[in-house]
Amino acid sequence: MPINMNDVMQLLGRVSEVQGMKAALRHSGRGALMAGLGAFLGGMMGGPFGIAIGGAVGGLVGANMSAGQFKPVPQILMELPPTVQQQLYNDAYAILKDFNWTDLAQITALVLANSTLQTKLLGVVTNYLTNELNAEIQYGKKKP
Repeated sequence: MPINMNDVMQLLGRVSEVQGMKAALRHSGRGALMAGLGAFLGGMMGGPFGIAIGGAVGGLVGANMSAGQFKPVPQILMELPPTVQQQLYNDAYAILKDFNWTDLAQITALVLANSTLQTKLLGVVTNYLTNELNAEIQYGKKKP
């Protein structure tokens, strides 16, 4: 039985929550800009050696700037635009389509009892976050 998109987003959020997943978006463009700016300023001050030092310092500043705030993955999933949620729904439904269930509670219990299903659904979420949003993912304490 198909479930609606919101239910699938809740299911993906619950599986992510059980794994203690948090994600932060990286702003790699700002990090690269800071590294370049540091190299430029270093070059202005001290020739080739200054470029190397300035680039290193700029890179460190840029890396710190590019580290975003970590947010719980369920929150991120619910904030995604409907078109993205639809794609995640399609990917998750392809995994779940052969299972019989009557409601969200039943499919959630089925998934949480099956580590293979959890891994596949986490793969859907992880692939989107890392490939499309360039997010850094952290795993915390697993929740029951």
